[in-house]
Amino acid sequence: MDVRFIRHIASLLAVGVLAGCAAPGSGDVASVPPASSYHQTANTVSTPSARSDAPLAFDSKLNSLPSQDADKGQSLANAEPITSGPDIGNFEQKGKASWYGRLFHGRKTASGEKFNMNAMTAAHRTLPLASWVRVTNESNHKTVVVKINDRGPYVGNRVIDLSYAAASALGMRGVGTQKVKIEGLTQQEARAAREQSQSLADDNVN
Repeated sequence: MDVRFIRHIASLLAVGVLAGCAAPGSGDVASVPPASSYHQTANTVSTPSARSDAPLAFDSKLNSLPSQDADKGQSLANAEPITSGPDIGNFEQKGKASWYGRLFHGRKTASGEKFNMNAMTAAHRTLPLASWVRVTNESNHKTVVVKINDRGPYVGNRVIDLSYAAASALGMRGVGTQKVKIEGLTQQEARAAREQSQSLADDNVN
């Protein structure tokens, strides 16, 4: 066989083999999906064959927020009343009351407040400071609401020492001592009584 012919046949076979390896659809080359089949979001990239079903990170945070309807029906009207000081609504006592005035005016009381003879206050031996009581003069049935801000009295069998203003309101300024009834008040009762007293005082001024 002619040597040139053999070389020609070998060259053709080599070209054919190289062309077959480069042809698309070969089993040794991975198939790549077209660009249009990709789906991109802010956080993930997925293909038709591999798509993540996990929720996005910010989705879980949004789901944890309360709904807009969660606070409907809530208002300050449903809030607990703001109070200060102890409640002594179950306290009751009878005994003699005395009063003190000008000699102690401006002095420091057991509560740290300065004694004001013209304020509705009183001294008691055991009741909590900043508590409120209603005092009734049993001889004329006049009543007054006072704040306990001091300790005393420590003379004889007296149970409460009233300020000059409280004693005047009870009509006992001239007698010095008087038999009274003491009733403890809750903070709500004390506030209502003070508001009523203020309203009566405003009416008297007008």
